[in-house]
Amino acid sequence: MLPERNSASAKTAAPEKVETAEITRTDLATTLSLDGKLGYGNERAVKGNAEGAVTWLPKSGRTMTRGDQLFRVDDQPVMLFYGRTPLFRQLGTTGLVGRDVKVVADNLQALGYSIGVQPSVGSSVRQHPAAAGPSAERSDTPKTPETPSPTATGSASTDPTWIKVRPGDGVLTSSLRAAIKRWQRQIGATPNGILEPGTVIVQPQAIRIGSVTAQLGDPADSPLISVTRTTKVVTVSVKATEMESVRGTKTVTVTLPSGKTARGRVGNISRVVATPDGQDQEPVSNATIALNRPSVVKNLDSAPVQVQFTAEARKNVLAVPVGALLALSEGGYAVQPKGGSLLPVTVGLFAKGMVEVSGDGVTEGTSVVTTS
Repeated sequence: MLPERNSASAKTAAPEKVETAEITRTDLATTLSLDGKLGYGNERAVKGNAEGAVTWLPKSGRTMTRGDQLFRVDDQPVMLFYGRTPLFRQLGTTGLVGRDVKVVADNLQALGYSIGVQPSVGSSVRQHPAAAGPSAERSDTPKTPETPSPTATGSASTDPTWIKVRPGDGVLTSSLRAAIKRWQRQIGATPNGILEPGTVIVQPQAIRIGSVTAQLGDPADSPLISVTRTTKVVTVSVKATEMESVRGTKTVTVTLPSGKTARGRVGNISRVVATPDGQDQEPVSNATIALNRPSVVKNLDSAPVQVQFTAEARKNVLAVPVGALLALSEGGYAVQPKGGSLLPVTVGLFAKGMVEVSGDGVTEGTSVVTTS
């Protein structure tokens, strides 16, 4: 508890032997320290999307990039493509238009295959829904889809329709189908120019195999592997009362088990709030910390760590040791310049044994009496 002083004693001389400290200009910050876990982040399951039996599986810890084989079904490869739209239908009809087709076109092109010229956005493509490989025709001027006329048998299902290419769409042209065949031949698949949904797994980026949940011979239409990001991150559970400090922090300090520290930055903060299982605790959400220099943890795959967030900060303020504050009987605080009268101050942030002070006569470099 701070000692009380009456303002009437403002001219009381300081003892002959006293500790003093200067009023300094500095940056102050309070920190919030939370437990974290170093690892590769949350694992997510990957399910096969084909009928058949699993005949090959990867090893845990392996990094997979675009064009790598994730597993095999009935001894046929299932490959990794990058993108946001999974393959949800058979791609084998020339003239098919859609975002799934663009995923195939973009990935084959990135893998070095020539896919020809894709129809431009706004153009119209003629496709035959029931055919397995008719040619696609492109119109430089968008067309209104024609109404199919009945065939001799009374069916209109084989008549062509015009499909407009929208932003984000790809078109299964004859050139793209030829590229698919070349790619299939290269990976050891049947080179028929047709892609089934189960032949490609689409992920946003490169992945790391976290664990293998299936065994050889298992049905392929079940969860087979779990995957993570390829870079190590720190995951921290954050309570609602701590969220403001976490959101307001741009950089953090991570203390490793060895005692070494690493700098990081707050990345994703989960919007899902959950209560720890079986615990009567405050609900939490997860925050992900990306390390500025991942190489500092190259020899660690998983470890408990401490993460320090800046809860509140003041830059370029005047401050004194907390021991220099004197509580006045009429309220408020003061500091006592060496050999001088008490100087009332307004206090601000307390941090690491220092306190922000301001007021008339409070100037940088002034020596004040302190208890420590």
